[in-house]
Amino acid sequence: MRWGDMDAYGHINNVQIVRMLEEARIAAFGPPRGAGLPGTPPPVSLFDAVPEGTMTLVVEHRVRYVRTLEYRNIPAQVQVWVGAVKGASFDVHYLVKDPVTGEDCVKATTHLAFVDEATGRVQRLTPEQKELLAPYVA
Repeated sequence: MRWGDMDAYGHINNVQIVRMLEEARIAAFGPPRGAGLPGTPPPVSLFDAVPEGTMTLVVEHRVRYVRTLEYRNIPAQVQVWVGAVKGASFDVHYLVKDPVTGEDCVKATTHLAFVDEATGRVQRLTPEQKELLAPYVA
């Protein structure tokens, strides 16, 4: 958490929460293809398996604030796992915990799809992509 992530009440601002979710997703699965320079390999290189010309797009975010996440000068704990894997999309789930109390603060889901860059059409997940996700489905 950063000082600038706070709102006027000393809580982490809701927009910053969504950014935290994105950072957790990138840490777990890596950046989408073509984004930046290579860094530390993620635990699951999901986006490396995406063919050239395919975009990984957020279809929907669902965020439930269970309790306020107070500003702390230490990182929040974010658990990340894969939920429903469908024919052409999948869900990433998050649980954000207060790093001091361990209490649940945010429960969220991001629905992702692979989209053909040229046509804008959603692409079905390949058997290899589904297999890559399978160990992380809870």
